[in-house]
Amino acid sequence: MKAKWYEKKIDEFLSKGGYQKPELQQDSLKLDSNENYVISKQFQSDLILGAKKNTDVREYPLGGVERLIQSISKYLKIPATMIGVGNGSDQILDLILSNFASKQTKVLTSNPTFGFFEERCKLYSIPLIALPFDDDMKLDIRKFNSNAKKANILYLDSPNNPTGFQFTKNDLQTLVKSFDGLVIIDEAYGAFSKYSLANMVKTQPNLIVVQTLSKSFGLAGLRLGYFIANKKFTESFNKVIQYPYPLSTITIESGILAFEKASQMKDSLEIIKTERTRIIDSLRKHQAFDVFDSEANFVLFDAHGSYKRVYTALSEQGISIRKLGKIGNHEGCLRVTIGTKEMNSKFLLAIRDFLG
Repeated sequence: MKAKWYEKKIDEFLSKGGYQKPELQQDSLKLDSNENYVISKQFQSDLILGAKKNTDVREYPLGGVERLIQSISKYLKIPATMIGVGNGSDQILDLILSNFASKQTKVLTSNPTFGFFEERCKLYSIPLIALPFDDDMKLDIRKFNSNAKKANILYLDSPNNPTGFQFTKNDLQTLVKSFDGLVIIDEAYGAFSKYSLANMVKTQPNLIVVQTLSKSFGLAGLRLGYFIANKKFTESFNKVIQYPYPLSTITIESGILAFEKASQMKDSLEIIKTERTRIIDSLRKHQAFDVFDSEANFVLFDAHGSYKRVYTALSEQGISIRKLGKIGNHEGCLRVTIGTKEMNSKFLLAIRDFLG
């Protein structure tokens, strides 16, 4: 029997694979998804409780997105007319790609880059020019400049996931200014780094900066992302491209309350940065790994031929990290999230025990 057209389409989708989420490991010390556990659970509980008091979920959230955007505007000190929101930064990236890119649109990015973005390009058959990292997990700005004219869209996660690399601010600003096309800077991990390009949007009309509350505020489960872009792009996105109700009422109200408590979030960032340094230094002392610098809330390291054994040994002790394998010339890459001081100490102790 001849296959129907939609069956062929389904097979085509299945052949693409899709974004691979980390394995769910019950009752494990979860250091595999770059979540922010330094933010207390009480902080989250207070947000949700306050949001519930302010909502009636029988009603559509009319006006809610607009109030949330006002809160983001106040927090960023950027006009509300330049801000849009989405169901996580993933949805924002997906809508940009599905509406502004095509099979004839080339995207310049790094290899590796954020896996969801890469898989979405495959889904829409958008060609990628993906420039590899050097052996020290750094990108060469000259390679991006020399390839800029070949592409229509520049996408960079800054800092990069999974390497933690970030260009210097001057290098990235120069690249953005010289790029003759749409520029998407994904700052999902920007709060843990040295700088943001959000204010550059005020003078650079082709620039879109995407941020999220998932990492910095520890609200990954609420799925709340936002972007900063020129007024015309933002208006078209908010009025035409975005869903009528992209966020739940609980998410909207929780987001508003979160920005009111931003000082607690900033305290957690400093703890994570300090712990990040401790993990990098501790791993390097063993001299068994190549450990790479990071501007994010995770650390990438190459355990070489023993990476599977390291991963398994940690799993057996109830510690879950991300097994990545080959990145560039590095064959045994693992990525560990920066957790609380206690979580990080358990991880480091398990590494010490493994190395003997």
